Amino acid sequence: MMHVSGDSVGGARGAAEPAIGGLAAIGRTPMVRLGAIVPDGAAEVWVKLEGGNPTGSYKDRMAVSLLSSALRRGDVSPGDTVVEFTGGSTGTALGFVAGVLGLQFTAVFSDAFSDSKRQAMEAFGATVLIEPSVDGMITTELAERMRRRAHALAAQPGSFYADQFGSPDVRRGYAPMGEEIADALDGDLDVFCTAVGTGGALMGTLDGLRRAGVDPEVVTVEPAEAPLLTTGVSGAHHVEGVAVFPDPPFLDRSVLGDVRVVAQERAFEMCRMLARVEGVFGGGSTGLNVCAAIDLAVELGAGHRVVTISCDTGLKYLGEDPYA
Repeated sequence: MMHVSGDSVGGARGAAEPAIGGLAAIGRTPMVRLGAIVPDGAAEVWVKLEGGNPTGSYKDRMAVSLLSSALRRGDVSPGDTVVEFTGGSTGTALGFVAGVLGLQFTAVFSDAFSDSKRQAMEAFGATVLIEPSVDGMITTELAERMRRRAHALAAQPGSFYADQFGSPDVRRGYAPMGEEIADALDGDLDVFCTAVGTGGALMGTLDGLRRAGVDPEVVTVEPAEAPLLTTGVSGAHHVEGVAVFPDPPFLDRSVLGDVRVVAQERAFEMCRMLARVEGVFGGGSTGLNVCAAIDLAVELGAGHRVVTISCDTGLKYLGEDPYA
């Protein structure tokens, strides 16, 4: 096992030591400007393509920050088992990073999420435990059962709870993404728009943008089927990775200029259009993000820039929504 600094990956500044193996490929993902699907006279819409990370998701940024920091502090030791409950992208990232750092990983997963994510976690050596859903739907009740099971496993000797929903290392891991966006656009953007799960990616990216001297308006978006932020009403939906918690643990609502609501079927259709027309291949949360970003672009008009995120690659969802 080799020690890796959490500050040495993902485009972070002041690296103390080089990253090793696949960890060196985390971050510095490309940005593209959307073309044909953005109406004439609208603001520019730019998308950060986080599917370019090693496991195809921006969760790699969080995982390497969390686990390398825990190793440095002595919270976890080589050979120990990391435990987390996950919809799959976080689990795949944790499995990937854990393997490189000499750790084991156990994921509490569910059949409500894409089976390809289970396969990916297992490919990286993870042990995957399945918590059954009701009719394949993502609900807050399912998340709570998964959480309880993960906490019970993490209480066993030689185990460490990753705590993707509470560790400050999560938010820190996403800060380089904000710096990369600022660098790519020379600091010229008006709105940053993205959906939230824990809120860690939104807040961490905003930290990085502000560190680079950029302070855009911040807008988040949620599926109409689970308008937790706008109404407090929970609902079942199929947009993986978002709208799970009524109070996302990292989200500071005071930074939000607005919360948008988009129907999941509109988001899924946007995913398919992005792939066919723009060559941008993402999951349901990407469709949600781009729908909201285009709506904002139309409202702002020419001469402005809206930035959003393609959180992961559509390869994770083949045979599932939005590509079933």
